[in-house]
Amino acid sequence: MLKNFIMTLAVAGFVSCSVHPGFDPASTPDADGRVERVEPLSWWVGMKTPLQLMVGGKDISSFNVTVEGGSGVKVKNIHKADSPDYIFVDIAVASDAVPGQYWLVFSDGKESFKYPYEISLRQKGSSERGSFSAADMIYLIMPDRFANGDPSNDATDDTVEKPARDEFFGRHGGDIQGIIDHLDYIADLGATAIWNTPLLLDNEPEGSYHGYACADYYHIDPRFGSNELYREFVEKAHTHGLKVIMDIVTNHCGTAHWWMENLPFCDWVHVFPEYTGTNVCFSTNMDPNASKYDLNLQESGWFVPSMPDMNLDNPFVLKYFQQWAIWWTEYSGLDGLRVDTYPYNEKEPMARWCEAVLAEYPNLNIVGECWTSSIPQLAYWQGGNPNKDGFDSHLPSVMDFPLMEALIAGLNTDARNWGHGMTKVYDCLSHDFVYYDLSKMMIFPGNHDTERIGDMLKKNPDRFKLAMVMMATMRGIPQILYGDEMMFLSKDQSQGHGGLRVDFPGGWKGDDTDLFTSEGRASARANTDGVGVPEGQMASMYDFTRRLFQWRKGKSVVHNGKTMHFLSRDNTYAYFRYDDTDVVFVFINNSRGKKNVPWSHYAEIAGGLGEGRNVMTGETVAMSDSTYVPSRQALVVEFKR
Repeated sequence: MLKNFIMTLAVAGFVSCSVHPGFDPASTPDADGRVERVEPLSWWVGMKTPLQLMVGGKDISSFNVTVEGGSGVKVKNIHKADSPDYIFVDIAVASDAVPGQYWLVFSDGKESFKYPYEISLRQKGSSERGSFSAADMIYLIMPDRFANGDPSNDATDDTVEKPARDEFFGRHGGDIQGIIDHLDYIADLGATAIWNTPLLLDNEPEGSYHGYACADYYHIDPRFGSNELYREFVEKAHTHGLKVIMDIVTNHCGTAHWWMENLPFCDWVHVFPEYTGTNVCFSTNMDPNASKYDLNLQESGWFVPSMPDMNLDNPFVLKYFQQWAIWWTEYSGLDGLRVDTYPYNEKEPMARWCEAVLAEYPNLNIVGECWTSSIPQLAYWQGGNPNKDGFDSHLPSVMDFPLMEALIAGLNTDARNWGHGMTKVYDCLSHDFVYYDLSKMMIFPGNHDTERIGDMLKKNPDRFKLAMVMMATMRGIPQILYGDEMMFLSKDQSQGHGGLRVDFPGGWKGDDTDLFTSEGRASARANTDGVGVPEGQMASMYDFTRRLFQWRKGKSVVHNGKTMHFLSRDNTYAYFRYDDTDVVFVFINNSRGKKNVPWSHYAEIAGGLGEGRNVMTGETVAMSDSTYVPSRQALVVEFKR
């Protein structure tokens, strides 16, 4: 498989070179299985990251290694592991090295054999690539549940779990081709970036659809597609104006990972006398009074029994994951990374991981999943924050779970007294002073690990629309989960994650409803929970969401402007986004009755503004105290200074 992959690289536009006259490949036999794997799979001239190859094969440590062919590539050092079946080879790639196919030549004095390795040219401007930012709206997709574009790969001979679309935790067959087939839909919605949950091989016997128990860090799960198809997906996404963010996991792998049968080092993963899970308390990372016992359990305990915890304190493990992230970014042309379970990693090694990736791609955005309700704890993990202990994660972006919780709690009540309703949102955002960079906060009303927004808001379409308005107008980088644009609902909340990760109707041949089409949305008579809805409701929610995010794409003041908000009153909330030329006003009425807009309260920022335009209707809006907003609706007005 690896040889075929390397040959594919060669015909995909990479520059090749003539073999160095001092080495005749025909003089040395091929490895023919003596080398089982070499990772990273390939490399590039001009990388800042030093190359260290992990080489696996039976008793491979008894062989010396040289690099032959081309010019400017040589072996610097060879490191033996605890297992005789691994070596780690430091390779020097000169800045003027000749790109093309090289040979790793193994010799023990009795026999020699060779293995091909590709050193390619980087694409022009690769290191200066841009990334996702507050100008983007991210569309989160769980590929297995989005669309089945290629039914022929639903099951493969070399993967354990077979398709079972009728099971909540089974594989349903969605794949990369299904996403490619619906790029027009995603772009038309107003999204400008795609975050897919992991697509790498997950070969656990059950629950493998989610992808978070990796079995091979360098290969796409064949039930999703191939490395080549993933790269094609990124290229096609770019032609649709869509960036691509890869979901990666450094904290753990899966028990089915190939190295679990033969670890390179005894401490490659954290090992305990018996299964020991994490205490799920990453506050120990910044708690000045925390015990070493509790900190060790948090960092070293396994996430779940099927997910062994990686030991990033081992320098070879850390180097492996640094190169891996860089390889996928370079190979497939990625626009960003999302790191799962970020605080469960050892924090100092992960800071060095971030530094290494950002040294290669200074403008790349990396967002970490730091799931906490505590605003100070969340701020601790954003790079640049002046933490009292001196720690700097170098992590540019964090996921704003406190705001998600405040938004849902605030919207989900009619209470008008202080401390309830929209006061929750006001109070949450009043703590923005603790964050280092507000523009890089990822905001969301829910994701693949939470309840569906529709479930949390008790199937209320009006409150759903209020949530979308806030996502489109607040500071930070908005992200919505696939189907949130129509308020998809869980099929069975008692089934937890399996029940909320519903299929997108129309993504499978033979589906009764196709919500990817305007006709299907207009005629839909039921939501994804199977419960009936008024005809046109799905279309109404989609159109509302689309109008908002298509408008947002061109509103720099929303992307980069300042915020001024006003105390919540009677379960309403008002705020302005503004810069030197533009102002956007948002009034959220989450109460049961219509509310007057008290423009006079906002005179310090609204004074001097003329008539505005209602973003949702296009109507002219005058700043008159006779302006009313109906129950559970929002008013969004844009002004020119």
